[in-house]
Amino acid sequence: MLIPTVRRTWAPCGQTPIIRHRYNHARISVIGGLTVSPGRRRLGLYFRPHAGNISRDEVEDFLWHLLRHLRGQVIVVWDGASIHRPKGLQDLLARYPRLHLEKLPAYAPQLNPIEALWHAAKLPLANGQPDDIPELGRDVVTSLRTLRASQPILRGCIRQSDLTIHLP
Repeated sequence: MLIPTVRRTWAPCGQTPIIRHRYNHARISVIGGLTVSPGRRRLGLYFRPHAGNISRDEVEDFLWHLLRHLRGQVIVVWDGASIHRPKGLQDLLARYPRLHLEKLPAYAPQLNPIEALWHAAKLPLANGQPDDIPELGRDVVTSLRTLRASQPILRGCIRQSDLTIHLP
């Protein structure tokens, strides 16, 4: 959101840092996924930012985006959020038999590697003061591209989760 995430920071002794911002709930939502290659040697990050909240159309568009970029069977493991249960997904699954959806338990963020990735993506944005949605969008995309380029960080997101994915 345009309201900054506040994190602990350094300042000269006796000078409390002050973050000034406009009270604005405009937001960028991101749908994304971590991919593990069949040989488990290469990890990937796919994402799509959207102004506002994610809807069923964006979920279907993202799944189609994944199918365009990934070969072979695609297994999507995701949480039980209501946005992941739209009726239209049955049509998508029927059209693309190589797409398989697996649901995590109802509330288990410790099993979901993408949660660690979202945390890592927000860290460089902390204490920021974007003036508008386009600036916030650029900052979010820059942060996610930096993470996408780092195999150690992506591996850390997978390893910190309680999923049993063995990476070399």
